[in-house]
Amino acid sequence: MATTTTSSARAIPRTTGTRARLVNEAELRATLSTFRELSDEDWRRPTVCDGWTVRDMLAHTVGQFEELPRPWVALRRVRRAARTHPGLGPLDGHNECQIEDRKAVPGRELIGALAHFAPQGLIALRRMPAPVRRTIRLSLLYPEARALPDDSVDYLGNVLVTRDTWMHRVDLGDATGAELVLDRHDREIVGQVVLDLALSWTGPAVALDLRGPAGGVYLLGIGGPAATLHADAVDFARHLSGRPTRERLELEGDPEAGAALLAARVVF
Repeated sequence: MATTTTSSARAIPRTTGTRARLVNEAELRATLSTFRELSDEDWRRPTVCDGWTVRDMLAHTVGQFEELPRPWVALRRVRRAARTHPGLGPLDGHNECQIEDRKAVPGRELIGALAHFAPQGLIALRRMPAPVRRTIRLSLLYPEARALPDDSVDYLGNVLVTRDTWMHRVDLGDATGAELVLDRHDREIVGQVVLDLALSWTGPAVALDLRGPAGGVYLLGIGGPAATLHADAVDFARHLSGRPTRERLELEGDPEAGAALLAARVVF
């Protein structure tokens, strides 16, 4: 692999608010388009998300966007989840409440709900004053958010909202066989995943050779890489999220460095 094509993953620029608007809108269009192509049978198919069908996954996504301009809805669900799902953490319990709140809504109607709430959510994020976005912490509601590189609402709007929606579009394709259409915005999303991995990386220098439209060649750490990972970019994102990959991740070089890379995870 030619070193001239390799860039430090830490040098990936964080998505700004202006760029996030374009990426969020592009991902919303791609997600809505994919859901609109589903057959009636597809809604009942299981997904990689434990216990969720395709319909459930869309209900969760609707709930995520619904809460952006209505944070009190999220607070109400967290409180209810503490009573009804005591075995789950605040975030996972809240996600289950999102699904329960629309358990009687057919999949086709959920598409309309997403088309209604998602633009409202994105507008609410843009209208929130920047100092407020940078100050409010997601960990106030979800202690799990402390694992994020940045648990501010600013990070939620610029990175995490789109990442969650995108990964569920990947899940949708895995569950139904729907084609995963990729363009430039997908590369931005995967790039932010790689950046977050780089920010938490404490192992030896390793190279990432990620194939496909969303891919690139990156270096984690400083110095010559002790190991190189070759993978499809979407597959690597699956792996970092804890999901099964479609293809085997190929590693060459130092086994310990490779093992550290395989053990790494990024919050989705």
